[in-house]
Amino acid sequence: MTARIITPRGRGFLLFDSHPAGCAKVVQDMHDQVAPATMHDRPTALIIGSSAGYGLAATIAGIRRYGIQGVGLCFERPPTDRRTATAGWYRTLSTAELAAGAGSDFSFVNGDAFTDDTKQQVLDLLGTKFDGGIDYLIYSVAAPRRTHPVSGQTHQSVLKPIGQGYGTKTLDFSRDVPTLKDIWIDPATDAEKADTIKVMGGEDWARWVDALAARRLLRPGFTTVALSYIGSHLTSQIYRQGTIGAAKAHLEGTALTIEGVLSGVDGRALTSVNGAAVTQASTAIPGTALYTSLLRGVLGATMQSPIAQAVDMWDQLTGAHELQLDEESRLRLDRWELHPSVQEQVTEGWEKATPDTIADLADIDWFTTEVRRLYGFAVNGVDYTAPCEPDLPWPTLG
Repeated sequence: MTARIITPRGRGFLLFDSHPAGCAKVVQDMHDQVAPATMHDRPTALIIGSSAGYGLAATIAGIRRYGIQGVGLCFERPPTDRRTATAGWYRTLSTAELAAGAGSDFSFVNGDAFTDDTKQQVLDLLGTKFDGGIDYLIYSVAAPRRTHPVSGQTHQSVLKPIGQGYGTKTLDFSRDVPTLKDIWIDPATDAEKADTIKVMGGEDWARWVDALAARRLLRPGFTTVALSYIGSHLTSQIYRQGTIGAAKAHLEGTALTIEGVLSGVDGRALTSVNGAAVTQASTAIPGTALYTSLLRGVLGATMQSPIAQAVDMWDQLTGAHELQLDEESRLRLDRWELHPSVQEQVTEGWEKATPDTIADLADIDWFTTEVRRLYGFAVNGVDYTAPCEPDLPWPTLG
């Protein structure tokens, strides 16, 4: 594939192509926001879901701040004759370059985290490179479907309320100018709820820990963290009280099961409740674009980015700062979002929002820009008029 000018074409939140230079700049900008900490030994980590969202932030923050080494796992589409690679492909290339520049022995595997073949590949790599095992497993997976490695059945996740239908406000980005509209979502069936738990619950997280333990790849004091979300009462019917919330509750409950597996290495299993952010997974949730835009309208630049939250997470996991756990032993990185005064202002904006007032209440321009940045567009310092080479190879497993 020859170098060409790449433009943002697509429908709504979904863009067909990604911009390699823009994705690289996004990674560099995140890296530059992290200050290195004083360290001695480099921790070893496996990060599942390392190419996007909070998994990407955890990878960059860990490498930059604590010099972590290890393996990142993600599932990205390579470039083709007609299309660029996915944005996560290019972000991974840039993250690998930053790791190499920092002297961190960090490799990246491209594969389906749910399959036993991928698990075997990752475990073989860890066993070869780090025969003493790993200190951390960060689990950050947001997937639409999962083929179960034992039954062979494919489970599809859904974003629906449980028990009864639900009407809510949402932002429609299908036109040139985002518009506010009302939508109705039918309730999930029992089968849809069960499928969503199979995809987004804690079963695969536990399988990863079991596989690592069976290969004796858990160091003493090993810690694993699965990333979760609670969110506002404004989105609870479709999120925390809906199918995805049932999956997150299962994920959090799985931590107790994993604790038993880790007793032999004096390890611990936690869930980390992160704050709201614009990610490729979150844009698909009805009402989330409106809520996040209103939240940004209230907080402005004080809204905590995923990279800032990832730094906080690593500081607590490494013992640099004290663990901030709630009554259910969850690491809480979302207190800034759920502060009563913040939620009061966001709720007021939600109730006042109409097609005529929404532009004054919510930062829709910021949200739109953040969506484009997910694909490497609308990034400051990138010349989008210059031809760009999209056919870039996956980093070698050095």
